[in-house]
Amino acid sequence: KHMNYTTDPTFLMMIFILPSLFGLSLLGEGVSKIMNYDSRGWVGVTAGGCFIVIIILAYFMLSTNSIN
Repeated sequence: KHMNYTTDPTFLMMIFILPSLFGLSLLGEGVSKIMNYDSRGWVGVTAGGCFIVIIILAYFMLSTNSIN
């Protein structure tokens, strides 16, 4: 039996939605620091952006069944 990960709601919540909320909070914190003229905000923006890109890549790999 082959499980389709992209339609299981609990799997989607654990693997995609919660980490993407974490990535968005990193992005938001970084933008907030940048708006307050703190150059350390770019660290949060970079980390959050990388986090979200990894999640999107994992979704496409799972939806095309590259990972079994």
